Amino acid sequence: MSKKPLILVTNDDGITAPGILALIEVMETLGDVVVVAPDSPQSGMGHAITLNNVLHLDKVSKKGDKTLKYSCSGTPADCVKIAINEVLDRRPDLCVSGINHGSNSSINVIYSGTMSAAIEAGIEGIPAIGFSLLDYKWDADFEASKKYIKQIAKNALQHGIADGMILNVNIPALKEKELKGIKVCRQARANWKEKFDKRQTPQGRDYYWLTGEFVNYDNGTDTDEYALSEGYISVVPVHYDLTAHHYMQELNTWQFE
Repeated sequence: MSKKPLILVTNDDGITAPGILALIEVMETLGDVVVVAPDSPQSGMGHAITLNNVLHLDKVSKKGDKTLKYSCSGTPADCVKIAINEVLDRRPDLCVSGINHGSNSSINVIYSGTMSAAIEAGIEGIPAIGFSLLDYKWDADFEASKKYIKQIAKNALQHGIADGMILNVNIPALKEKELKGIKVCRQARANWKEKFDKRQTPQGRDYYWLTGEFVNYDNGTDTDEYALSEGYISVVPVHYDLTAHHYMQELNTWQFE
């Protein structure tokens, strides 16, 4: 058995996305890599899982490839589940998801398939990180991000990540010399001011495109949005326990009888 760390790589943009290819390249310098990723784009799927349909898993790596690769017909969370239960012969030392084409900072973490894959690994007790580049283009340049991704992943392998915690890493779309470094941040209070663009088919049936504007309501200088605007890579520790512990005491003053 290899003594190298075992690293599971996944994403939500699909197994052929340039972002995941860049992430695989970095992880291959740190350990043995197995890839299980969606066979088509799954952006915005959040933590959806497949319950009422079958899942297909196809080996796509070729003989002689350094890394074992599988495509899965399911969601990003499905990919992690099936990797752990059907593909891997031992528990991974790290799960990395991405590199996402586009931001997953602030409220975007809620909708993100990239982060949901990482969170699924975290639920299974596996140290996990989601990586995103603030560039939605398919031909985005991931070169400048590679050095920092390696630093963060290497630290995670050396130090571990606290149980129940997952790292949400966002990277400005800047040249390497323009990136100022890494900042540990909190999630900014922001959301999408949404609207629907209503149109009609030639047959007269209404249809809608979801559009919107991202609005940051947070003036803090310790947030991911602030760090990214200043040219820093943001690292936000998130957890899947959604309990608002600070509100429990007030709720206990309600009369339930």
